[in-house]
Amino acid sequence: MSVPGNPVSTLTMALRWGDMDAYGHANNTVYFRFFEEARIVWLSSLDLGDAEAPTGPVIIKTSATFLKELTHPASVVVETYADKAGNTSLDTYHLLKDRDTGDIYAEGYAKVVWTDRTTRKSTPLPDTLRALAAR
Repeated sequence: MSVPGNPVSTLTMALRWGDMDAYGHANNTVYFRFFEEARIVWLSSLDLGDAEAPTGPVIIKTSATFLKELTHPASVVVETYADKAGNTSLDTYHLLKDRDTGDIYAEGYAKVVWTDRTTRKSTPLPDTLRALAAR
């Protein structure tokens, strides 16, 4: 399995015992938290501003395809990819893998829209993000 785009970030995290549900595997919301954390760490590393900056990212669409059950204990790697850039948006993809075996637990997607925090409207995507996008 693979996802489209250019690789832009890799983050390793541990599955916590409390991330599991009554069925003994990671709750589906945990996958989205892994994707979110990877995206936040990646965007923060680009120095595009903090929460007080006049513009910033908003997620308008997200999805996941669950491929394999994730159970405790586990350490996972989230690979993040930047794909197509529009005028104000960027498609991002994630692969959630087992750190030790490389098995893929899930694929994820998020459409990031760059937004003016005062007007609450979309604004041009920063050149830094546009440069990372797949051609």
